[in-house]
Amino acid sequence: MTTNPKAQKYRIRRDAPVLADGKSAPKAPAPAAPPSPKAATPNTPPKNAQTDDPASIFEPQDDGFGDQKFPSAAGGTDVIAAGELTLEEEIARVRNEGLTGRQLRLARRMAQKHGIQATSDFEAVLLLRRRGIDPFDRSNIVALIKPHEVEEATSRALARTDGAGADTRVQLPQTTQPGQLPSTDVTSSDHRAAQIFKIQSDISKRRRRKLALLTARLMFFVFLPTLIAGYYYYVMATPMYATKSAFVIQKAEGLGQSGLGSLFSGTQLATNQDSVTVQSYLQSRDAMQRLDKDLGFKTVFENPSIDPLQRLPKGSSDEQAYRLYEKMVKIGYDPSEGIVKMEVVAPNPSESQKFSEALISYAEQQVDQLTSRLRGDQMKGARESYEDAEAKVFAAQAKVQKLQEKVGILDPVSENSMVMAQVSSFETELQRKNLELGQLLDNPRPNQARVEGVKGDIARLKGVIEKLRNQLTQAKGSGESLAAVTGQLQIAQGELQTRQMLLSAAAQQMETARIEANKQVRYLEMGVRPVAPDEATYPRSFSNTVLAFLIFSGIYLMLSLTASILREQVSS
Repeated sequence: MTTNPKAQKYRIRRDAPVLADGKSAPKAPAPAAPPSPKAATPNTPPKNAQTDDPASIFEPQDDGFGDQKFPSAAGGTDVIAAGELTLEEEIARVRNEGLTGRQLRLARRMAQKHGIQATSDFEAVLLLRRRGIDPFDRSNIVALIKPHEVEEATSRALARTDGAGADTRVQLPQTTQPGQLPSTDVTSSDHRAAQIFKIQSDISKRRRRKLALLTARLMFFVFLPTLIAGYYYYVMATPMYATKSAFVIQKAEGLGQSGLGSLFSGTQLATNQDSVTVQSYLQSRDAMQRLDKDLGFKTVFENPSIDPLQRLPKGSSDEQAYRLYEKMVKIGYDPSEGIVKMEVVAPNPSESQKFSEALISYAEQQVDQLTSRLRGDQMKGARESYEDAEAKVFAAQAKVQKLQEKVGILDPVSENSMVMAQVSSFETELQRKNLELGQLLDNPRPNQARVEGVKGDIARLKGVIEKLRNQLTQAKGSGESLAAVTGQLQIAQGELQTRQMLLSAAAQQMETARIEANKQVRYLEMGVRPVAPDEATYPRSFSNTVLAFLIFSGIYLMLSLTASILREQVSS
């Protein structure tokens, strides 16, 4: 590690006095350099500090280099003479002059224009003065401004003075008067303390003024509106009574359900759409108009005893009443539980309960109407089918009766069976008589009387059998045969049986439709019945006042932030 060598500063007293402005008098031309020690005559004895004269000890000694100057270790180019100020001291004197920020910026710009490298604004002022340049001279300042800027400044000055001459007003703070050089007086500690105290007083005064303005704005925009809102809620607001109720929409469960129908039949998923529909209906204008027609909703809220903010004007329209209805009737639906919650607010407890009960009855009617058309269509089709089957059965029965009257017998089948039984018995008797006749004729000498008797019996049996057979093939008193009439009667009876089966199916279908219609029935099941309160529910004075304070504070904060951002954008 190496360290830079440090050289001691030598102060050499100079004969020239220091000028009043801090500049030293021009130095006299340096005398010719003395001869080098190498060029000195060897016989000339060198001066020695230790001579016989004691006073020569205090005389300056010659170092052999004459007036030749060498750079110092501190970075200077000259050896500081006695009475001459260092660079730091000169910069401190410039700093104590109290130059304004505008003057320092002008000095920095002028130093940059002349190619002077300065580490600070005060050093730029010092270096400009060393070169004989006044950094605050108006001619030098104008030289820094571009021509078009000069023209613009001149036009603005002429516009301000309105042609009356040059503007002599001072626009920026000045520390020196025109024609006066900067002061070189050093500010004392008391003066500096007084200035600091003055600055602190001014800062505290500005802070107090800003705090007072902030307090005034808060009082006007936040506390005053909050006070007005609190006065309304605590003094002017009319007490309102709220009746709460809760109900759920249920669906009739049918027997024999299976599959997904039975899985979701008892949950709120089956009646979710109905609950949403009922909620929308109770919040509609139709429900408000029915409530006004039945219980006089408008008349209740047009009472002069209600405060102006909650009272309806005389002869109010439906829209005004509906806006108040939306505030006074609050309905919510919980899809997770399927419960519809309703709160009805009125200036009187009994009226609040009546309004709630009326709205619940409207909801029941609306729920019943949701499936009435579907149930009506199902029952109508089943009933028409049953009535048609029943009419056709009656027609078939009339046809059978007509054929029976036409034949003259009640049951042609049984009648035919009876006749055929008689024919069969007579034929058996005829065969027995024929055998008996053959037996008599086989005798060589048959009894003629018995033979004739048997022949007579055979002839009579054949007549009876033929008569009976003619009875089967021809109807009584008609030209149609008994077989044809019997066939028609059988066809009519078959048709009657078919119509009776269809009638039975239609009756079963109608019963099924009735069961399905009963399954579509919706009804309300009350969870919380409406009960009139004994104390006023609204207004909630404290919570509403706090809410008003928070709202006004948020509005003021948003407006303040917006104004600050806009001010910052405009000033940047």
